[in-house]
Amino acid sequence: MNHAHFIARRRRLLKTIGDGVAIIPTAPEVVRNRDAHYPYRFDSYFWYLSGFPEPEAVIVLVGGKRPKSILFCRDKHEEREIWDGYRYGPKAAKSAFGFDAAYSIEQLDKKLPELLVDRDTLWHAVGHDDAWDARIARALNEVRAQARAGKRAPRAIHDLRAELDAMRLLKDEAELATMQRAADIASAGHARAMHACRPGMAEYELEAELSYEFRKRGVDGHAYTPIVAGGANACVLHYVDNNKLLNDHTLVLIDAGCEVAGYAADITRTFPVNGRFTPAQKDVYEIVLAAQAAAIAVTAPGRHFMEAHDAAVRVLTQGLVDLKLLTGSVDTLIEKGDFRRYYMHRTGHWLGLDVHDAGEYKIGNDWTTLQPGMTLTVEPGLYIRPGAGIPSELAGIGIRIEDDVRVTETGCEVYTSAPKTVREIEETMRHD
Repeated sequence: MNHAHFIARRRRLLKTIGDGVAIIPTAPEVVRNRDAHYPYRFDSYFWYLSGFPEPEAVIVLVGGKRPKSILFCRDKHEEREIWDGYRYGPKAAKSAFGFDAAYSIEQLDKKLPELLVDRDTLWHAVGHDDAWDARIARALNEVRAQARAGKRAPRAIHDLRAELDAMRLLKDEAELATMQRAADIASAGHARAMHACRPGMAEYELEAELSYEFRKRGVDGHAYTPIVAGGANACVLHYVDNNKLLNDHTLVLIDAGCEVAGYAADITRTFPVNGRFTPAQKDVYEIVLAAQAAAIAVTAPGRHFMEAHDAAVRVLTQGLVDLKLLTGSVDTLIEKGDFRRYYMHRTGHWLGLDVHDAGEYKIGNDWTTLQPGMTLTVEPGLYIRPGAGIPSELAGIGIRIEDDVRVTETGCEVYTSAPKTVREIEETMRHD
């Protein structure tokens, strides 16, 4: 892995913190049960600045006239490597990841007070982790206890996440390339699931098709718990049981993405279990697809984040009127929020190292203005839960169509490519 972009991010952050010190720990290992751990996943902020994959590691950035980046990590340990695999150790990590210095994690509590002496500001994720708040407080108090010796502790503490969130919102070329790979693999997984689908299969069998394609192509795994929701299960937004049988003449909604080098893809596709849309299913599907197209059309530099949602809501509301699920003028129905019975979530979110990625959606009272390099999802839907007054041919239809989009200099680019039109889906599902 080329670590030049990680080094550039650290240097950029060093300029931001001035004569301060920033502390960024990675995530801890978490016990699943007894002596078994969950699969390890690094902290996103830590990874963004380092690309260092091991647990028990901390970055300390020291600003000022002679800025430097320091890594604290586990020591080399031949016996533990026999059991758990390779460890870099401080010496190799310093060279491989481009740090100015590296030390054993065992030295952190001793060296941290020394690094804080006479610095103006301490930067860390205030309130994110009680144990880390306490650890940093101990280091600060150790410096304060030496006031009579002329040593001064930082006078201000700032939350580092605000600065890192602003950085992470605009993706660099290395991030965009990684996200494209994740999107390509996730798209292939969705296409595989479509082709494999048959009436009578279980939802988890389609999940297995996705997982197989992801792992076959060498990715780290799912970016989040996948949703495979057949029939009316698709009307449960966060359905994750994935254990029911798929019935003929119904739809199945799959919301799933993979993770590549920490970066997430996030795709939703909805398709007929038997490979052919019924007329009613097609009508609803085309409304959602048109809503997505309207949202994508206003995703461009200088437009604000919520314009895509507003555009999608207008198309969806008109569609609900056409389906005779709502009556009245579109403007009045939107103003009253009547569409929320069938569409109750926002049309997208930031995407990156976290599937719901870092970054502000509002600056003050105004929605964030889109800029080139921002990446987000566009995911309108309609969810027609069975109930009084719902025509039988529409009851239980839940449809969401989600793609990943990057803002460019002139507009935006959809960089996920799973089959999406009615024709593409039916052709993909054809079993000759």
